[in-house]
Amino acid sequence: MVELDVLKAQLLADIAAAGDEPAIEAVRVAALGKKGSVSELLKTLGTMTPEERQTRGAAINALKTEITEEIGTRKAALKDAAINARLKAETLDVSLPVRSSPAERGRIHPISQIVDEITAIFADMGFSIAEGPDIETDHYNFTALNFPDGHPAREMHDTFFLSPDENGDRKVLRTHTSPVQVRTMESQKPPIRIVIPGKTYRQDSDATHSPMFHQVEGLVIDKTANVGHMRWILEEFCKAFFEVDSVTMRFRPSFFPFTEPSFEVDIQCDRSSGPIVKFGEGKDWMEILGCGMVHPNVLRSGGLDPDEYQGFAWGMGLDRIAMLKYGMPDLRDFFNADVRWMSHYGFRPLDVPTLFGGLSS
Repeated sequence: MVELDVLKAQLLADIAAAGDEPAIEAVRVAALGKKGSVSELLKTLGTMTPEERQTRGAAINALKTEITEEIGTRKAALKDAAINARLKAETLDVSLPVRSSPAERGRIHPISQIVDEITAIFADMGFSIAEGPDIETDHYNFTALNFPDGHPAREMHDTFFLSPDENGDRKVLRTHTSPVQVRTMESQKPPIRIVIPGKTYRQDSDATHSPMFHQVEGLVIDKTANVGHMRWILEEFCKAFFEVDSVTMRFRPSFFPFTEPSFEVDIQCDRSSGPIVKFGEGKDWMEILGCGMVHPNVLRSGGLDPDEYQGFAWGMGLDRIAMLKYGMPDLRDFFNADVRWMSHYGFRPLDVPTLFGGLSS
């Protein structure tokens, strides 16, 4: 019986030393598993005489029972300890403020918001969205838009040109979204009513200019499109975008290679409040866009007969009108990725702009 006492003492020590549930399970397997120390002793009962079975067999069964109970007790204690430790580690302080959801913490960039606002306004007028490549050919960016060979926009100090290709032609980072107008005329028969938001590139950099910026242009091509239609569209756009009941607008003669006649458009405003410009009131004027009737040469470049079709187009800087509407003083902040700036000027993701619910509500 001495070896049973030694085995019992060893097993009880192992049970007491087990620090977690996997450890106590290892002790159980070592003692009571198929090849465990106690199980091996039980296998010897068949070889014992009846007298040995009464004494030694009873002692082995008693050892099995005691070890089983001790393992069960220790296992329960370890399980309770694990639960208590987890509860302590995962304690919830109900006095803390509720964390905002990701949809509340995230912000939509003002440029994305402005694009959505413009899309909502012009979609209500029956316009569709058109897009084109950022890397353009000289033909679409200049020639098809009636830019003469010596125009300053074709110079290296104004425009980002890429290296010549195998044919010696140089592609260009588009200087405006106007190439999409020609591409649309080539691929779509009139009537055409499109707005074209997108990135553009010029070699400018200061508080109101950036080498990469955003523009939106509009194009209407039809047999009877005229300046009166254009003025009404622009007035309705300005009222909806700046969320005012009325605007006073004036057209000033200007020059653009791709329109004739061409106009700069000013709207009435009040600039007495610093960076916040109030539109629809005051005695000041603010230039916000350029427009005009599509030049016959541009219509021909798009495959249309200027004796049959006519149209008008306009364009403005998305970054600029965002700064005017929301009082942002420096264009460079749009591209600095400052989380604090985004938290202040950004928009909540679920506040989708609509004409009925309010564009910037």
